[in-house]
Amino acid sequence: MVATQKKKKLADGNKPARSNNDLEASGERRLGFPKDFVWGVSTSAYQIEGAASDDGKGPSIWDTHCLQKGRVANGDTGDVACDHYHRWPDDVRLMTDIGVSAYRFSVSWPRVLPRGRGQTNEKGLDFYDRLIDRLLATGIEPWLCLYHWDLPKGLDELGGWLNRDIAGWFADYATLIARRYGDRVKRLATFNEPSVFTLFGYGFGWNAPAVADRTAHLVSIHHVNLAHGTAIDVLRTMVPGAKLGIIHNRQPCHPENGLEANKEAALLLDEHWNKAFPDPQLLGHYSPRLAVAIEPFVRSGDMARICRPIDWFGLNHYSPIYARADAAAPIGYAWGDAPVEAPRSGIGWPIYPEAFRDELMNVASTYKMPIYVTENGCGGSDMPDSASKVHDHERVDYLRAYTSAMKQAMDEGTDVRGYFVWSLLDNFEWGSGYGNRFGLVWVDFATQTRIPKDSAAWYAGLIHRERGR
Repeated sequence: MVATQKKKKLADGNKPARSNNDLEASGERRLGFPKDFVWGVSTSAYQIEGAASDDGKGPSIWDTHCLQKGRVANGDTGDVACDHYHRWPDDVRLMTDIGVSAYRFSVSWPRVLPRGRGQTNEKGLDFYDRLIDRLLATGIEPWLCLYHWDLPKGLDELGGWLNRDIAGWFADYATLIARRYGDRVKRLATFNEPSVFTLFGYGFGWNAPAVADRTAHLVSIHHVNLAHGTAIDVLRTMVPGAKLGIIHNRQPCHPENGLEANKEAALLLDEHWNKAFPDPQLLGHYSPRLAVAIEPFVRSGDMARICRPIDWFGLNHYSPIYARADAAAPIGYAWGDAPVEAPRSGIGWPIYPEAFRDELMNVASTYKMPIYVTENGCGGSDMPDSASKVHDHERVDYLRAYTSAMKQAMDEGTDVRGYFVWSLLDNFEWGSGYGNRFGLVWVDFATQTRIPKDSAAWYAGLIHRERGR
């Protein structure tokens, strides 16, 4: 990818989303995905479950982060979120209505181990038992992610990802999950987007635990990698027939404004964002700049512990990202802005489906593994109309363009085997609180009313057509 790209409109970008019947008559055509292609939706525990202290759940770093003034827009918290903990049967019915064959979710570590280690919480474990059993009964395969950012506060007090012992704590947690659910769950991921929670949580200091320190960032990278490798060994041993993976956020990294002065910043961002985890996990080494920086924290045998065989590469992608030089920044660069002329979503993220196509091909050629797109979606500020309908035209256009770009990559030989929309529900979007809506289903966070959007109908139609039904 070049550093700058021409503005490109989405395919069929002028066409509005419509109702189910209208979509069937709209000329939407089958793209030719394989009949066994996995169509799914994704969520994460902290973003939807709520029930922050119900039934013995312990606090996470996000529970305490949200209480710090100015950390989250509007002072929002995940205390209630989508109340999925109590309303999960309704949410499974929504998935069934859409027609997905897989659901990617995360377990809340502090819900099953309130302090992160030691005493388990049976009520928390029971919750996921019920969810998994219902998914299987309705023909939806559970894809379980061990960690989606909600570190138990009890472990953070012991140093969290800055304490090397956390690799062992994470392995113990993986052992609990494998023993409890491994008879029914065969698709497991260790982490979701480790580059994001380490960079934003320990580098820039934006997300929990809000540390902005170069050394902390580097240490957290290495310890997460150790935890991944250790957990893979546990899961491989304890879950017969398991298909194991990890989920990486991959975005092309460009210098802000294409300026020469920002090119080094973009290279650093690329190493921290795109390479810090898949390179050591799958290739057995850190990328050149990062290897030098992390070397003081690497012990004999570490790289062998990290580079363990896995079965699939989970890829999350939304848009290109940008960097600019900033010598005063803790990690040597700052987050940059996209070109002013870039096409954008309702929340301002650039829209470049061709970047998605190219990143799929890049990952395939670099790591030579089957790929599942575990997150892709479009944020906006959707609201129901007077008839209680949510006409999210922009999201339909985005999903149409990005699934078409994915098919282009597949037609070029890229081994993509599944696609999960982020997200099933509007939810708590970290530092943005409830202002950014990514869901196929609109949620009234005051009443917990759920309204499937036009995008839910469009996605259901896509799945229906591609299955040839």
